[in-house]
Amino acid sequence: MRSHRAAARICRVAASPLLLIPIFTINITPPALALPSPGFPLVINTWGGPFSSATDAAYLSLRSPDTSALDAVEIGCSVCEREQCDGTVGYGGSPDEQCETTLDAMVMDGVTMNTGAVAGLRRVRDAVSVARHVLEYTEHSMLVGDSATRFAIENGFTEEDLSTEESRKKCEEWKRGKCQGNFRVNVLPDPGSSCGPYTPLPKGSFTHTEGSKRGGNADVVSHDTISMVVIDRNGVMAAGTSTNGAAHKIPGRVGDGPIVGSGSYVDGDVGGCGATGDGDIMMRFLPCYQAVENLRQGMNPTEAAEDVVRRMMRKHPKVMSGVVVVDAKGQHGAAASNWVFTYSVRGGQMKETQVVTVPPVVVEGEYWGATRVTQEVLQM
Repeated sequence: MRSHRAAARICRVAASPLLLIPIFTINITPPALALPSPGFPLVINTWGGPFSSATDAAYLSLRSPDTSALDAVEIGCSVCEREQCDGTVGYGGSPDEQCETTLDAMVMDGVTMNTGAVAGLRRVRDAVSVARHVLEYTEHSMLVGDSATRFAIENGFTEEDLSTEESRKKCEEWKRGKCQGNFRVNVLPDPGSSCGPYTPLPKGSFTHTEGSKRGGNADVVSHDTISMVVIDRNGVMAAGTSTNGAAHKIPGRVGDGPIVGSGSYVDGDVGGCGATGDGDIMMRFLPCYQAVENLRQGMNPTEAAEDVVRRMMRKHPKVMSGVVVVDAKGQHGAAASNWVFTYSVRGGQMKETQVVTVPPVVVEGEYWGATRVTQEVLQM
């Protein structure tokens, strides 16, 4: 009898000429699982390969009881700065339009929530250590450009050229190639076929809108960043980030790396996060802040990372991102979009760093042919 009434209701709905029925597919998938904690101390950071040397340095430093979580973050990120990890951290990488390398970095204390950062740092190699000085010797959270350089010199850091023969060569080759892989829009001459100097188009004749920015002409490899979260043997947490930014950026550009809540974030009561990718888009979403808040609301680290990646993809489907999250217990997970992401982790009694490979989030289904529907767990 109940089935007949249900069938009648369906028939009445089907007969209604005003009803629009959205057609979409939903994959029924189990909840995303986080990886278990290997124990404390624990170090986790974006990327494998050369970035794992930073993981090892930070982890091994924590063998000393005198090394704090914040010390370990500085030690680990400094290794990448000195070794020029993948050419995207430290001196001699990612020259801007004027062939100059500048640096961004930040550190954050998970107990006090105090931060220190530098952006557009010129002529000083030790960006993460200068950021640590901002945290410890000022009441500010960020210093930028030549003023950050002046502060660094006042605090004993060495002023030197951050360019190398290789970075100068890379920049000159880029110029000979008509400056392709640049970040200019709505200007003349056409940035898609020539270098500047550029002049802005009148507003009524824009060829690029906000939604069409970042159309894929930029150097994707240039977006790598080391973002690290550390938990010491007592469970105290800290985080930090270091990068030389996007190659061929417009001078003065600051990405997500030194932005609290974007490049990294930590709340020792909850967990921490590190991010990498297209910083000009990612910083608009504060993905690491959101990921830690997701942990606070009960998500596990993988769920927290996937949620923030999907938030970005809803507005910018082509955004390239990698987000790694660890909770205060040491459980960890990550998510990525539009590339295969990796992260390094070493903790407890691990003899070596493990590199975890993270495939990009799969977005499937359509809603009236327009809005993308991500994979969700169907609550029956």
